[in-house]
Amino acid sequence: MRKILIIINRKAGTDREKSLGAAIQRQLPADRFQVETTYLQYLGHGADLSREAASRGVDTVVAVGGDGSINEIAQGLLGTQTALAIVPLGSGNGLARALSIPLDAEKALAIVAEGIKKPMDAGYANEHLFLSNAGVGFDAVIADRFRHSKKRGLVNYARLVVGGFAGYKPAVYKIRTDDGRETEVPAFLMTVANGNQFGYDFKLAPQASLFDGQLDICMVRPLRFWDLLPLSISSLSGKIGESRYMQHFTGKEITVASPDLSCLQVDGDAVPLTQGKTVHFNVVPGALQMVVPNGR
Repeated sequence: MRKILIIINRKAGTDREKSLGAAIQRQLPADRFQVETTYLQYLGHGADLSREAASRGVDTVVAVGGDGSINEIAQGLLGTQTALAIVPLGSGNGLARALSIPLDAEKALAIVAEGIKKPMDAGYANEHLFLSNAGVGFDAVIADRFRHSKKRGLVNYARLVVGGFAGYKPAVYKIRTDDGRETEVPAFLMTVANGNQFGYDFKLAPQASLFDGQLDICMVRPLRFWDLLPLSISSLSGKIGESRYMQHFTGKEITVASPDLSCLQVDGDAVPLTQGKTVHFNVVPGALQMVVPNGR
């Protein structure tokens, strides 16, 4: 009988908790699964809970929430045989979208029940784990502002983007990759992607794969305000790679430095810069056992 621990972030799904409980009973019945349910209580609690679950042989830890809580829960599972599954109840749900996991809780739990596992890559920006993407440009500035905002959702995110654009000055970044490539460019966005999603179905790196052992470096050149709309449309349509705004290449290790570097985001959450004006990105292939849809 498979042991499953479900970790719920109440902040992401309070209004849906009752229907979630019923869906768990339907999709993970007691005659087939040994299910425990618990809740995040403090920052870092998800990593503590998942690490303890892996130590006692739990088969699958289910993260119920958004990309931030999924990231935290994943931290305790890296390098173990305990798999991570997702029931996406966040705002952007970038990782779930990249994995083709339905945003409907019932359908997501059906994937948990199937239990198909695949080793997924994990990225690091300095010491900070990221599963979807990490960045040091305008996205990092907005992540920091979003962290201090009481409102969530796409509308508030768009409001912060529009409000922050006028005062943002793109930095010039020195970039070096493990294959010897070096470049120095100004960029509006300087993002390193593991998956293809920013969230909300905005695709920054449509060709990126969570399973290829590579990171995708995505640089968007400095923009005018009226360039935001065509950039957004090309991102939503999955054609941003063809856009004149985008410069793209891949690497396993990337170092990014700028005297103007001030913010870092991982999976949409702002985190401290601990190495001055430099961020080192690297990928660990197959670091996390991931429950995925059939055929993914």
